[in-house]
Amino acid sequence: MSGFRIPAGFSVEVTAPATSANLGAGYDSFGLALGVADTVRARVADADVPHDARAVITGEGADFLPRSGDHLILRVAEQILAAREVAGGERLVLECENAIPQSRGMGSSAAAVVAGLSIADAASTAAGLPEPTAAEKLAWATHFEGHPDNAAPALFGGVTVSWYPEADRASSISLPVHPEVRAAVVVPDERLDTDIARELLPRTVPHADAAANSAVAGLFVHAICHDPSLLVDATVDRLHQEYRRPAMLASLERVDALRAAGLAAVVSGAGPTVLVLGTGEDLADRVSAVLAGDGARVLQPQIAENGATTLSLRSMSA
Repeated sequence: MSGFRIPAGFSVEVTAPATSANLGAGYDSFGLALGVADTVRARVADADVPHDARAVITGEGADFLPRSGDHLILRVAEQILAAREVAGGERLVLECENAIPQSRGMGSSAAAVVAGLSIADAASTAAGLPEPTAAEKLAWATHFEGHPDNAAPALFGGVTVSWYPEADRASSISLPVHPEVRAAVVVPDERLDTDIARELLPRTVPHADAAANSAVAGLFVHAICHDPSLLVDATVDRLHQEYRRPAMLASLERVDALRAAGLAAVVSGAGPTVLVLGTGEDLADRVSAVLAGDGARVLQPQIAENGATTLSLRSMSA
C-alpha cells in the first residue's frame, strides 16, 4: 500500500486555454493556444459523493456535459492519481466555468485533459510527490488526447510544433511568434465530432500532396516567427481540409471566401470553427466584412502565451 494520499482540505483552481490545431499544413503537429479558457476548481469532499453529482458546470456545454464521475476531467485526474498510487481521487469534486465552445475544433477536450492533469499534479505534490516534468506532462496529455497537436499548446501556450521521436513518445517545442501576428476565429453554432471528421480522411494521399504540405509546413515556421506577410502561402493544406468538406461545407466555404480576400484562413482542428491568422488589431473586423450576414460568431482572442495555469492551491494536514 502506498502512503500517499491527497490531504484533507485540498483544493485547487486551474485554467486551461482553447487551442487550434493543424494551422493549415501542420496536420497533427502544429497548434496554438488562444486567449479563451475554462476555469476549474477542484476539492476533496469531506464525505463520499454520489457518482452522478461530482461536477457543477456553467457556461459552454452546461446542458449536456456529464455531472458524474464520467466527466473527462475527473477521469483523467483519477487515472493519473491511481497510476501514481495516490489515494483520494474518487472524492474529488469539480466546479467548471466553461468558456471554450464544445465540439467546434477549439480544443475543448484537450483543455479538459490538461485541466485534469493539472489537478492530478497539484494533488500529487500536495500528497508529497515531486512536481512532474514537462515531458511527463506531455506524455500524459497525449495519452488521453491521442495527439499532441492540441495537447502541447494547451499545456505550454503559444505556438507549438510536436512530433514523435519514438513511436510512443511525443515531443514539442514552442515557436517565438512574430509580435504582429494576430488570430481570429469564426465559430458557427453547429458542432462536429472529431471522430466523424477523421473518418473522412483517406488512408493514403498522393505523393505530390505530401511533398507540397512538407514545403508549406516549413514555410509556416518562418512566416509565424519572422514574416507574417507569407501566412497566406504558408497555410495551404492538401492533406485534410478538402477531404472533410462534405462534413463542414459551410466552414470550407468560409475558408474559400476569406482566402480569396487575401486572409490566411484554415479549418481549426477538425472544425467546424475557422481560424484566421494575420496582422492588425482590426483582423476580426476584416473577417466579419468578408463574411457579412453569415451568422457565425467572429472573435479575436489573443494568442495565449501561457498554457494550463494553477491559480490557487490549498491543503492542510489530515
